[in-house]
Amino acid sequence: MELKQIKELMTQMGRTGTKRVKIKKKDFEIELEREDFRSFPISEQIPEVLDNPMSRDFAHHRETASPSRMEKIHPKEDTSGGEYVSSPMVGTFYSSPSPEDPSFVKIGDSVTPETVICIIEAMKVMNEVKAGVSGTLAEVLIENGHPVEFGTKLFRVI
Repeated sequence: MELKQIKELMTQMGRTGTKRVKIKKKDFEIELEREDFRSFPISEQIPEVLDNPMSRDFAHHRETASPSRMEKIHPKEDTSGGEYVSSPMVGTFYSSPSPEDPSFVKIGDSVTPETVICIIEAMKVMNEVKAGVSGTLAEVLIENGHPVEFGTKLFRVI
């Protein structure tokens, strides 16, 4: 079952007032239960996402992230000019396709708008991020394996 199908199932549960659904298929099992949202804080409404067997291809990224990966990162503001490449989504920043591979780009590399510069893992999907600008990579603002938010500055290009 894909994430899109699970979200649709959750939406239908809300529309129809269904309290509990349990689905079993071969190696996959999911159980969704909803409470009356008016009586619980929002944090209790968010269902936990179970480990998806299809995501195991990228488990090596999560295993090699630093222990402090969930710490909030606030890059220092830089006034030395250039353009910033920002995160297009919330997720985890990875500078290379796998821990054994070199980084997509390093300081001093020339980039074009189509140059893949990093991966952002969001909901266990690896999303390639392109530079979107031309120039020379001047600064990497995020550590490998750290979480990013939408709009977090990742790189500075001059």
